Amino acid sequence: MENEKRVRFPWQDPKSSKEDPKASELIDRLVKSPTYKLAFQDSEFLESSEARGVRLELDYLKAELQIRRLGIEHTIVVFGSARIVEPKTAIARFNEVEEKLEKAPDDRVLLRELYVAERMIGKSIYYEDARRFGRLVGESGKNPDDCRITVMTGGGPGIMEAANRGSYDVGAKTIGLNILLPHEQFPNPYITPELCFQFHYFAVRKMHFLNRAKALVVYPGGFGTFDELFETLTLIQTEKTTPIPIVLVGKSFWERALNFAFLQEEGVIAAEDLEIFKFVDNANEAWEYILNWYKEKGMPLVQ
Repeated sequence: MENEKRVRFPWQDPKSSKEDPKASELIDRLVKSPTYKLAFQDSEFLESSEARGVRLELDYLKAELQIRRLGIEHTIVVFGSARIVEPKTAIARFNEVEEKLEKAPDDRVLLRELYVAERMIGKSIYYEDARRFGRLVGESGKNPDDCRITVMTGGGPGIMEAANRGSYDVGAKTIGLNILLPHEQFPNPYITPELCFQFHYFAVRKMHFLNRAKALVVYPGGFGTFDELFETLTLIQTEKTTPIPIVLVGKSFWERALNFAFLQEEGVIAAEDLEIFKFVDNANEAWEYILNWYKEKGMPLVQ
């Protein structure tokens, strides 16, 4: 009967102090020992070098399950500098440095900052262009809930923010894969909350970038941008992954930053390696190239 008292099992009660005065003290010492913790509740164990394999799997699995749950089929991955800001912000920074320089016209550090700030005003066109590209991808679905093709970025500011923002502008879902860094950082505000992730391992994050990628669009950037670009170029070159269109936006920047023709002349890459990627000048050209790339292969990206 429900009211009938259930018989307790022997292990449900600690050894009585009547049997051994030291029992309570000894048991307390045991249950407080780190070895008595359940493995998934033992943070010291989970953070150990020996448990790295488990952490790698968890780092991958958490995002993977959520992406599946939301029906994300394909992504267009956008990379680019976190330092490139929208025009009004770039102009404000330039004016701020200029005011400081008026008080110390011979300050070499400020002169350098002014030069960089001026260059960033010029590069702010890429922020607006990446935002435009995000809109193009966001509008490619049948409705805002159509997740068959979704913008994915590194989740940070700059170009990443712009691409996420473009999709956000048209009400489409958009993904951000943030990375845990030694210094504090925040995700950009335009990522869909349930698709905003944070990774510990760069390697796992890179796997997610390419898992569902139907194209890679790369805007001007620095070390991080180059890292992701060359990782993908190498995987395609060595046939470790299925070829996808790789588009480098900002032809004038890329031709100065990377001399691929020189690499071919020196024999360290082959002529066909230059066909893995495409230079374009803006978002419209990038989107058109991606659509044509798939159309020519008889499998339209957008139907």
